Amino acid sequence: MSTFVAPVAGSSTRKLMEQGNYVARCFSMIQIGTVEETYLGESKTVNKIRLAWEFPTEKAVFSPEKGEEPFVLGKEYSFSMHEKATFRKDLGSWRGKTFTDEEAAKFDAGKLLGVPCMINVIHHTTAKGETIAKIGSIAPLPKGLTCPDQINPTQALSFADFDFGVFDKLPGWIQEKIKSSKEYAALVNPAPATQNTAFDYTPVGEDEALPF
Repeated sequence: MSTFVAPVAGSSTRKLMEQGNYVARCFSMIQIGTVEETYLGESKTVNKIRLAWEFPTEKAVFSPEKGEEPFVLGKEYSFSMHEKATFRKDLGSWRGKTFTDEEAAKFDAGKLLGVPCMINVIHHTTAKGETIAKIGSIAPLPKGLTCPDQINPTQALSFADFDFGVFDKLPGWIQEKIKSSKEYAALVNPAPATQNTAFDYTPVGEDEALPF
C-alpha cells in the first residue's frame, strides 16, 4: 500500500549558515516599492528596498547542478535616510562614520553595490519555531583584511528604469511582494502616480577613504 505523509509545517532542508563574523559583498539591490504591512496589528504603508550580500568564503552545494555557491543573506529596509531609519543607521555602521543630514539628503544608494564589509551573522527562531540565519550587524572591513572578488552577478532593480529581465530571475516570493507595490501597479497599468526616490548603479572603487 502506498504511503502519503504530509510534510510538517515549517520544516526545511535549507542549509543554515553558522553564526559568526564574515567578509561579505553587497551584490543585490532590489527596490520593492510602496507596500502595505501590518505590525502589531497596525497597518501602514512603507516604501521598501532589499539588499543582499554574498559570503565568498562560505560556500555550500545548494543544488547539485550548480555545484558550490556562496551563502547569501538579505535584509529589507524602509527606503529612508531619516535620522532614525534603520537603513541610515546600518549604512553609517557599514561606512564607519555616521551620516550628516546633508550627506543623507544626497546619498545615492546605488554606491552600495559591489562594496565589501564585515557582517555578523546571528541565528533567530521564528514564530513558527524555525531557526534562520540573519544579519546582526554590518561594519567596514578591518584594515589589512580583503574580501574575495564578487561571485554572483550584480543585481539591481529600480522603478526608475525597471528591468523585467532582472525581475524574472528573482525568487517568486520577492516578485509577489514587488507586484503588490503601488509602483508596480502604476508600471503595468500606467496612470499619473508619484514616483519614489530610486537609485542609479555606479561601480565604486575600494581605494577611497570611506567605502561609500
